[in-house]
Amino acid sequence: MSSEDLEKYEAEMELQLYREYRDVVGLFSYVVETERRFYLTNHVDMKPCTTDSGEMYFEVTMADAWVWDMYRPARFVKNVRVVTFKDVNVEEVTKSDLEVPAPEGPQD
Repeated sequence: MSSEDLEKYEAEMELQLYREYRDVVGLFSYVVETERRFYLTNHVDMKPCTTDSGEMYFEVTMADAWVWDMYRPARFVKNVRVVTFKDVNVEEVTKSDLEVPAPEGPQD
């Protein structure tokens, strides 16, 4: 397989993943971003924790999530638990954020 074939395959996989995301995003209430993954979920719980040496980390649990990962054969996950020392971003999705703008220009 040439590097060009690999790039084409990855571009096709990324497009397929985006289309799946577009189809399922309306089913979820929260977007969760960690340093390694992007999730859609309806239930998220984030707890800040401290190690014995005083370092802070986050324990994030999600239920019934969808994972943005083009290499996973199944992106729907019943339960997710993430433990990280890095930033975690949790946003509530508003339904107006999900509306796709109409294309500009003449319509046929």
